[in-house]
Amino acid sequence: MLKIAAVTAIFLGEALSILAELIASRQFGKTGGDWAMLLPMFVLISFGGILLVFGYALSYMYLNIWIIVAISVGAILVAEPVLTVLLFTDVPTTGSLIGLVLGAFGVLAAILL
Repeated sequence: MLKIAAVTAIFLGEALSILAELIASRQFGKTGGDWAMLLPMFVLISFGGILLVFGYALSYMYLNIWIIVAISVGAILVAEPVLTVLLFTDVPTTGSLIGLVLGAFGVLAAILL
């Protein structure tokens, strides 16, 4: 059960951190550099960071740290493209798509091999 909690905390922490980064970049550009708009994103990314630290601490106790690193990178590999498409409605270029696919193979190799 604690292994599942660790992996979930890492995945959610990465997703919340990425969401804060993407929303901040989108809104900051739209508002012409309004710094006050960034405060809620600082809170969101801080909560994501708390989840990441908690997840890594649990993972170190109950799992192999390298598997957790692969899960963290995998979470970024899954969450960031999905959130980017949803927030920016922009599709990846050919080179970016190839990079994402190769990154996915790397994460799978780290987990499975």
